[in-house]
Amino acid sequence: MFLILGPALNLAGGFFWTGDGPDATGATLISVGLGCWLIGLIGLYQGLRPRAPRHVPALLPLTVFGVIGGVAFSVQSLHEEIFGVSHERAIELLNAYPLPANVLYWLCGPLFPVSLMLLGAVLLKARAAPVPVVLLVLAGGLLFPLSRITRVEILIHAADLVLLLPFVYLGVRARDRLRPAVAPGPGRPSEIAGQPRDHA
Repeated sequence: MFLILGPALNLAGGFFWTGDGPDATGATLISVGLGCWLIGLIGLYQGLRPRAPRHVPALLPLTVFGVIGGVAFSVQSLHEEIFGVSHERAIELLNAYPLPANVLYWLCGPLFPVSLMLLGAVLLKARAAPVPVVLLVLAGGLLFPLSRITRVEILIHAADLVLLLPFVYLGVRARDRLRPAVAPGPGRPSEIAGQPRDHA
């Protein structure tokens, strides 16, 4: 459920875009969506761990810190509306706090789309999902930061939809414990995401 709910709320938040960023409602939807997404991804990583024991331990912290960066951006948009500060002015004010700004926004911020692209690579290497699903994850990880940098609303909706589609597949598959598209070889686990249902 969480693997689907996370990107779905993120997609919904994009419809509350006001030019410089999401409004208070959009920022809330995106923040809560990122939390749901993280829960679902943790479950997905648990299922992938037997297939990628060296990659998952590195992928998990990148995802967690990436979510922190994403929530930081959303909270910034929330504060801009609450305090009536323009996005440009908020960026200027951040210059007085270079360490927090660099850590939260410029270090943690890019890690979430990076973790999505790495997830796509792990899924492909482990043969844990069909190639079209992997390509959508990779494309979404690339389009996500591009859409936020350009702030073009149609691109934002497109990026969010591209990300929702593969996670609907992964979420349903994890919940139903379906077998992978590729027949498992000797010693290879037969399920992509054997996590408990409440993490799907």
